[in-house]
Amino acid sequence: MKISYIKQLIKIVELSEVEELEVRKWWTKVRISKHRSAGPAQAGGYVVEAAAAPALQAAEKEKAAADENLVEFKSPMVGTFYRAPSPGAQPYVQVGDRVTPGQVVCLIEAMKLMNEIEAEVSGAIVKFLVENEQPVEYGQTLFLVNPS
Repeated sequence: MKISYIKQLIKIVELSEVEELEVRKWWTKVRISKHRSAGPAQAGGYVVEAAAAPALQAAEKEKAAADENLVEFKSPMVGTFYRAPSPGAQPYVQVGDRVTPGQVVCLIEAMKLMNEIEAEVSGAIVKFLVENEQPVEYGQTLFLVNPS
């Protein structure tokens, strides 16, 4: 994130009654928080946030439990991720499609070479974590597979 964007976020937090702000963009996470002495007028805001926090934590725990059974399909190289063999063509796989070991699931372009990436496990594609034509790093999770 650019420093000018972060400065804008700080100004927004300073001028508002928001106590904490967290922004995630790609692989960057910024958390801005301010701490004031709690007066009678502000106490209501704190109670609302405290009541909402357990509900959010419970939802995150449920999601993590569901994700425990999923297999991460990671990039074997650095390059550009492509879901389809050519622009305008059907993607190799969609969310919900079943894959088998050896099946081509995507392409990664590295140094002008298109490398077909094959599935290593069988299962159903649950979620893509990388957008088409996005640069990827070695070991970065591309998508999640449910092996059942």
